[in-house]
Amino acid sequence: MHERHMKWFVRGDVDGFFGLALDNLVQLLVINVMCKVVLGFDDALLYGRVLPGVAVSLLIGNLFYAWQAKRLGDRLGRDDVCALPYGINTPSVFAYIFLVMLPAKLVALDHGASPEAAARVAWHAGLVACMASGVIEFAGSFVAESVRRITPRAALLSTLAGIAIVFISGAFILETYAYPVVGLATLSVILLAYFGRVKFRFGLPAGLVAVVIGIVLCWATGLAPGDKPTVGLALHLPVPVVGDLIEALHSDYLLAYLSVIIPMGIFNVIGSLQNIESAEAEGDRFATGPSLAANGIGTLAASLFGSCFPTTIYIGHPGWKEMGARAGYSILNAGFMTVICLTGAAAHIAYIAPVQAGMAIVLWIGIVITAQAFSATPRHHAPAVVVGLLPGVVAWGALMAKIGLRVGGMGPPNGEPFDQHAAEILAGFNASSWNLHGALALEQGFILTAMILAAMVTMVLERRFTAAAGWALAAAVLSATGLMHGYRWTASDTAINLQPAWPWVTGYVCMAVCFVTAPWITTPTVKSEL
Repeated sequence: MHERHMKWFVRGDVDGFFGLALDNLVQLLVINVMCKVVLGFDDALLYGRVLPGVAVSLLIGNLFYAWQAKRLGDRLGRDDVCALPYGINTPSVFAYIFLVMLPAKLVALDHGASPEAAARVAWHAGLVACMASGVIEFAGSFVAESVRRITPRAALLSTLAGIAIVFISGAFILETYAYPVVGLATLSVILLAYFGRVKFRFGLPAGLVAVVIGIVLCWATGLAPGDKPTVGLALHLPVPVVGDLIEALHSDYLLAYLSVIIPMGIFNVIGSLQNIESAEAEGDRFATGPSLAANGIGTLAASLFGSCFPTTIYIGHPGWKEMGARAGYSILNAGFMTVICLTGAAAHIAYIAPVQAGMAIVLWIGIVITAQAFSATPRHHAPAVVVGLLPGVVAWGALMAKIGLRVGGMGPPNGEPFDQHAAEILAGFNASSWNLHGALALEQGFILTAMILAAMVTMVLERRFTAAAGWALAAAVLSATGLMHGYRWTASDTAINLQPAWPWVTGYVCMAVCFVTAPWITTPTVKSEL
């Protein structure tokens, strides 16, 4: 074999670094805003615990994947191996904030907790969710192929797309049209670069161009500066939060949010596996087990040091490789993000560059995830993808309905509790031809529901009726545990009700019976496409 060793750094690593670091920086800006505004985290918690934990997780993964690429290049005598891109998992950020941490905070407020104590409850719930995701990701490194074989791609991708289209793109399209000068101008840059497939002069990364234009327009229109930083630039070293994690594990967060944690953990495993396969298609064949295990270890480290947000192997390896990136871009990203997270610089960046400056990139991420659900699945599976989108859309609608009730004056601290007026609330929505009861039932465990419904439809499209019945029975079992569809009213929200949801159990059993008997009670009308 030709003795040629791969360099740690090449010119293309600079270009790759700008793209990857910008992706990660946008996630940090989103975390900074969401944790402070939505969850009410104070500076000590956000900059002293959460972001240092993020730094640890990003440092571990980025350095490992850089070493992995260098080692593969040296072993094969090649100098063109590109490290797997790695960073914060965008869908998990939104899923955990809106589906785990915010509900936990609202429950705490319902029980009379102070805003500071409720924020800490939300943090504890996030730590548990992140830790559980890390366990699933690490365990998934041993069984990822088996999971992928039994779950149709349409089921996995459409469920992810349901979250992306409403909780990511849906949220930021509202921001785009609320601030159209910034939003539409930066969106045009992203559309040109990523959908028009053009490059900007002088090799400028499109994301950098969009953010710079966004910052200028934010200052020109009065969106900037943002909130003045309340912390100075100072070193915040990572500190293990084992005590807080143990305290959180003794609460019921793991069980309460299992219907969110399990599917998101599986998505992280499958998504990372697909990105490893994407790298292999470009000639960089990384070992599946160690690659997935490193990702799981990164997420576990995040939770142990205070971060609530899992990491993942990013999509886009072919793009970074075409850009000329090799191992060094991952090392540069590790160093840059560590400095940002450990010094409190995120607050100062948010002051200069409000999240609106980068919202077009997040909007694009949601669009791409949704589009992938259609483009990466067989064409005749499109109906299954659409079905898989619906639970996420309805869950968003249910969330908006409850926010509307709070804005209208219901719920603590000054309004009438939801649970004392549940019948009136449901009747009022029904009178407006919107069945809130159905929306709330679908909202509970909607990630599991979306996956199972899409899987059932996929099996029916392929005329694998026994397999479709198996998925229906799985839904019946989950409904019997209360992980799907069972909900209860609280003072200002709805929450999981771990009791059998018998109407839905019965409905799914009826579906299973229908599918099992289909070969005897039906005849094909057209030739199967398979």
